[in-house]
Amino acid sequence: MAEPTCGSLLLQLQHIWDEVGESDEERDKALLQIEQECLNVYKRKVDQAAKSKEHLLQTLEDAKLEFSTLLGSLGEKSSINIPEKTSGTINEQLASIAPALEQLWKKKEERIKEFSDVQAQIKKICREIAGSNELAGSVTVDVSDLSLKKLEEFHNRLQELQKEKSQRLNKVHEFVSTLHDICGVLAIDFYSTVSDVHPSLVDASSAQSKSISNDTLARLAKSVIALEEAKKQRLHKLQDLAAQLIELWNLMDTSEEERSLFNHVTCNISASVDEVAVPGALALNLIEQAKEEVERLDQLKASKMKEIVLKKQEELEEIFAHAHIQNDTKAAREKILALIDSGNVEPAELLADMDAKVIKAKEEALSRKDILDKIEKWMSACEEESWLEDYNRDHNRYNGSRGAHLNLKRAEKARVLVSKIPGIVDTLVAKTRTWESEHGMTFAYDGVPLLAMLDEYSVLRHGKEEEKRRIRDQKKEQEAMFGTKPSPARPLSSSKKTTGPNGAPNRRLSLNQNGTRSAKRDNMRPVAPLNYVAISKEDAAAAVTP
Repeated sequence: MAEPTCGSLLLQLQHIWDEVGESDEERDKALLQIEQECLNVYKRKVDQAAKSKEHLLQTLEDAKLEFSTLLGSLGEKSSINIPEKTSGTINEQLASIAPALEQLWKKKEERIKEFSDVQAQIKKICREIAGSNELAGSVTVDVSDLSLKKLEEFHNRLQELQKEKSQRLNKVHEFVSTLHDICGVLAIDFYSTVSDVHPSLVDASSAQSKSISNDTLARLAKSVIALEEAKKQRLHKLQDLAAQLIELWNLMDTSEEERSLFNHVTCNISASVDEVAVPGALALNLIEQAKEEVERLDQLKASKMKEIVLKKQEELEEIFAHAHIQNDTKAAREKILALIDSGNVEPAELLADMDAKVIKAKEEALSRKDILDKIEKWMSACEEESWLEDYNRDHNRYNGSRGAHLNLKRAEKARVLVSKIPGIVDTLVAKTRTWESEHGMTFAYDGVPLLAMLDEYSVLRHGKEEEKRRIRDQKKEQEAMFGTKPSPARPLSSSKKTTGPNGAPNRRLSLNQNGTRSAKRDNMRPVAPLNYVAISKEDAAAAVTP
């Protein structure tokens, strides 16, 4: 059957009215009603179409606005296909912008994820640096700026933080390594020490889990300083004990075998703090052992005090002998033995007094060293002078005998050295007077005032020069009156008895306070006259100027 239309339905309605006998008035009224209803239907359809159009226009406007916003947020245009169709129907325009908009939405989601990841890492490192224990929360991404430039800024910030984190981890590692070394030297529990700073430092399996906060670094630095100070104090204490041990061993002639038991203590006696790195080298039990040994040796020293003090006295006498200081050793020894036997003096006090005397004697010997060196040169020059006189009296000195050329060379050097004797004496006098002025006492050489000795030498030398001048003048007068006469040849005697300028044998200059010669000094030089000391003729040739 054919689909009914408005015209066919209207004819059908009229046919029904004819059959019913509907009046024209009713028919007009019904037709007017139908027309109004149709108008209302059209009107509703028009309204709906208008609303649909308005909605599509708003959708298109929103799409364009969102497109512009996304472009501005992402900061990208070259990688997005921007729609070129800006005219045509609304649906066509929507269809044109939809793919680009969808592409931007996808790009935005990817970019938000990138921003979220990098910001999360930044937040995590910042939390680690701050030492915060808060749980990681969600990251808020600013969608108004999702450009690559902004993302690069976050990446740069992340790289800076990662670099700082790496540096902090290195510092933590250095601190922990230093603590490990110091704890080993001090024999302290390393794990307990670092655990007190931060528990995460104990776990060596994961470097990333270690705390790198400012507080952790500060506490690590404080712990290192504290342990370094403890190491310094222990080393100082151990070195003091080692010095005491060596002093006590030397006093009591302790065997090398017994000393070797404490080599681990004495090996660090002159070491610096940084040089001590052997594990357990500064352990408390080791220091306690050394302390107990010092106390034991101190008690043993008290029982051997007489032997120790006499040994100190021998050291003192040796210093006096080398410095040519006169000292009554016999009386000093008797006084020391009397003090020890009386029991009226503490052994430690007596030993301290002897140590003070030794120190004072060394200081005095050191102050005399320069003058004593000059005296040695003076005496050596005097011996060369005496030898030269004997050489000049030998009329066969220029013959071709064996060794004549050596004596000739020695004579040349001796003349140079003898010519410097007045200068040496003047220097000695000046230095001696300065020394006496500074020390307020007379400079004595084996009990004889040095200035008096020098004055006596100068007088004797002057008299000797006058005697030589007189003999030369007398010889010239005789030669003028009687002519020259050859003198009998007399060989140079090496066994000639040594005499002083006055013709009498001179006394030994280096004497002890009791009048006996120092055995060590006699081994160095034989008996010599006042104006010289004996040295070998070969050594005299190498004599140096003052």
